[in-house]
Amino acid sequence: MTDRSLSRRDVLAGGAAGALTSIGGCVQNGGLLGIQSGADAPTVAILEDRSRDFALTGTAKYRTTKLAIEEINRDGGILGREVDVFAPDPQSDNMRYQDLTRHAIYKEDVDALWAGYSSATREAIRPLINDHEQLYFYTTQYEGGVCDKTVFPLGATARQQLGAVVPYLIEEYGDRIYTIAADYNFGQLSGDWVKLIADEHDAEVVGEEYIPLGETQFGSTINNIQASDADFVMSMLVGQNHSSFYEQRAASGLEIPIGSSTTMAQGYEHLRLDPPALSDMYVGVNYMEELPTDRNADFVERYYERWDDAEYLNQEAQNNYFSVYMYKEAVERAGTFDQDAVIAELESGIEIEAPEGDIRLDPKTHHMVHNMRVGHADENHELTFDEEQQIEPSFLQDVGCDLPNDPERTQYEPQDVYGGI
Repeated sequence: MTDRSLSRRDVLAGGAAGALTSIGGCVQNGGLLGIQSGADAPTVAILEDRSRDFALTGTAKYRTTKLAIEEINRDGGILGREVDVFAPDPQSDNMRYQDLTRHAIYKEDVDALWAGYSSATREAIRPLINDHEQLYFYTTQYEGGVCDKTVFPLGATARQQLGAVVPYLIEEYGDRIYTIAADYNFGQLSGDWVKLIADEHDAEVVGEEYIPLGETQFGSTINNIQASDADFVMSMLVGQNHSSFYEQRAASGLEIPIGSSTTMAQGYEHLRLDPPALSDMYVGVNYMEELPTDRNADFVERYYERWDDAEYLNQEAQNNYFSVYMYKEAVERAGTFDQDAVIAELESGIEIEAPEGDIRLDPKTHHMVHNMRVGHADENHELTFDEEQQIEPSFLQDVGCDLPNDPERTQYEPQDVYGGI
């Protein structure tokens, strides 16, 4: 393995044994794919949920990561070496994520790690990532603000997604907004972004509710929206339980446009729910399976050829796929799997031909300049897309995040920069 990782292994070996004792069984049960512990081959970890709460989104992330690595290995690997995979199922359990992350770092000595769907998971393992300076790709769309030397959050941020869809809806429908969002850091910070973007466009948030993840009954929320005289709703609801809002909205006859950063592109509600539950739903996205381009059609075809039982190719899965190829490019430029050298190459700037289109990494913030679109579902759940626009990760640029020159470990929030939210 790399000089850097050997050194780290030597340093950490004494402390690793105790940390690993509790997870030997779960790794065995989770399925160590194609490798033996300590194998002398470049190894990446894929810790994505294939069971329990986040299996709906995590399974596709796991599969596109595997697809990219299989394609790369079939074409000769990276630097002429086939890449091995460490990929037990974290089962949507943050404690298990922490155990498996320790195992990936200490025992498998991985060269890079892809892990986690929710922001809560990312925050559960981020201290481990930082303590051990592990190269980590987090690909879910998220609230934004992570400025960490070894972390590459490559999904679109709330500033990018909401910055595409909120101004569009203000222009189309009016300036009174009602926000409903999941009651944890992702939803709360996304609500702050809606208020900030509304203010930038002379609009107003006339009501907001933050709803526990387990909630399935939305009668009072629907009544509150009806009473608010809002022009449209911004929804950052998350997960299976929250999906019932849309069915209850249709059953109640609540005819109001809804904007979102979370619906359709991840959990394909437009396919899982019966029309017209998502009638007049708008979402800010960098990718959906239905994007009408030849490059995307080729990607979708290869995905379903490999995984013929797959149900949907979601936004985060695309992010995993292109980021594996971006990692390959950085390793080959560096001429080594050494993580410091690979990070230096990533920070030199890389462009990639992703299924969403040509995009590039912003070296200072470790985020992507994404091609953002507004997707719209009609009463039959047929999709159309607005013209794409490239949106910079401007929040961290405004913060002054400059990781090549100032290797900090921080997550900024909107009020840190813009105040008064």
